[in-house]
Amino acid sequence: MTSNRQPPSISRTAGPSLGALLIDSALAYGERVALVVDGASHTYADFVGRAARIGAVLAAAPVSAPALGAVFAGHTLTSYLGVVGTLLSGAGYVPLNPRFPDARNATMLRASGARSLVIGSEHLGRLDALLAGLTAPVTVVVPDLVDTEALASRLAPHVIVGAAALDAASPALERPAVDPGSIGYLMFTSGSTGTPRGVGVTHQNALHHLAAMWERYGVTVEDRLSQTFDLTFDLSVFDMFVAWGRGAALYSVPATDMLAPAKFIQRTGLTIWFSVPSAAIVMKNLRLLASGAFPTLRFSLFCGERLPQSIAEAWQAAAPASIVENLYGPTEATIACTLYRWEPQRSPAQCVEGVVPIGRPYPGMTAAIVDEHLAPVPAGTKGELAVRGPQVTAGYWNDPDKTAERFVAMPWDAGPENRWYRTGDVAFVGPEGELAFCGRADDQVKIRGFRVDLAEIEHGLRQAAGTEAVAVIPDPKDGDTVTGVLGFVAGREGTPPAAILLEVKKLLPDYMVPRALVMVSELPLNANGKVDKRQLRRLAEEGPHGHPK
Repeated sequence: MTSNRQPPSISRTAGPSLGALLIDSALAYGERVALVVDGASHTYADFVGRAARIGAVLAAAPVSAPALGAVFAGHTLTSYLGVVGTLLSGAGYVPLNPRFPDARNATMLRASGARSLVIGSEHLGRLDALLAGLTAPVTVVVPDLVDTEALASRLAPHVIVGAAALDAASPALERPAVDPGSIGYLMFTSGSTGTPRGVGVTHQNALHHLAAMWERYGVTVEDRLSQTFDLTFDLSVFDMFVAWGRGAALYSVPATDMLAPAKFIQRTGLTIWFSVPSAAIVMKNLRLLASGAFPTLRFSLFCGERLPQSIAEAWQAAAPASIVENLYGPTEATIACTLYRWEPQRSPAQCVEGVVPIGRPYPGMTAAIVDEHLAPVPAGTKGELAVRGPQVTAGYWNDPDKTAERFVAMPWDAGPENRWYRTGDVAFVGPEGELAFCGRADDQVKIRGFRVDLAEIEHGLRQAAGTEAVAVIPDPKDGDTVTGVLGFVAGREGTPPAAILLEVKKLLPDYMVPRALVMVSELPLNANGKVDKRQLRRLAEEGPHGHPK
């Protein structure tokens, strides 16, 4: 960008929102570091000021309620500016993922109804595919694009905004005027029909979670937080706004460091680490969790998958001054809604089959274990985990039937807030009152922290293989931790597995692509006429199969 920008005018208006957190921190901690990404540090004053220009341009563009804006969101400065700029415009943000196939991102963009898109110039070659099928023009902001004329002509009637227009903007550095009950962000999760399912999280939902985290962890301007999650993973909201709401620094972990982030933690002096347990499992396997390896960490947080007892113990030894916690929560209950603090003396006895408990609900949240009739089960009995409270969202985006199925009133709850989310997770209450997670009641699994519906992978595999005779099973490699899936295709023995997998990669994110295909003459069935998953496991062990490249 050019250097002729005028500083934003400063004002305090409107009420609490995710965007307001950034304004307040910019006013209070302007010269402190807000973000470190791609090796460069950005102060609150500079970062929020640049984001406010994006917000001003988007606010001036025509939008329709509920106002949402998309961000093609990798771990780049443009992505973070896009998130904050969209919020400062008064809209909620919808993250798209550069690692997803274009068709999936385009589906998410269309389904959201977003009227803007912030994208870096390095991804302009994907714009045509992203915008395909939109029925209304959108405002496309490319902050690092100098010459917009050719792109604007080719993509009309969409409006293209580049560096010059942003430099000319004169935003007021003020809290956005938004309803706290409006959507702060819209995340898409895996859907059994083959179409991603949207979950709209309000500012109120998110702020309740953040307030609990600020108090529990005592976050200050001196803290340095990791940012390990894709922005399409709702745990990224914790990273960004726990840091930015208290003037702390957010350190975006580069993809190359995520393969073995021990040196990154040491080099940056992080004080709060947050990741899926898989990251710690890899580090332990690489012998990177040496005793005392991470002396600067105050808190070490894990979420998104089962946390093995062995990993909690190894991490505690590597970060002896750190408090280790296991968090749990579906997107529908806003980031995390229960948590468990690891204590070396008592926690091993509370682990169930070598897995750390998920603990107790957040302040203001309530949990219950119910049977198939929604009746509470006795303590120690397994059932479906249901949660209620201010973090439970309004439901699924434009899907009233699924919303009615999962967001329910309990027949035994006579309280004024009788609205529960049925998580589909199996759990029980241990003898000391701690919740223990036991897996899913359906065909969902967690892969690298992402909630994946196996039916969605099967849907993509059917399209790629050109047959209905397909099946998918989880592929555990580290005990009970699912690290991928195996696919099965029947009646297509002459088709190279690699060719099918190449087609699957065009439809699904990389973590959903089967790591191998087993070609069979027919799928084995059990006595009820359903696909026999145990027999599929035996077939996989016998081979032969094709591996994705």
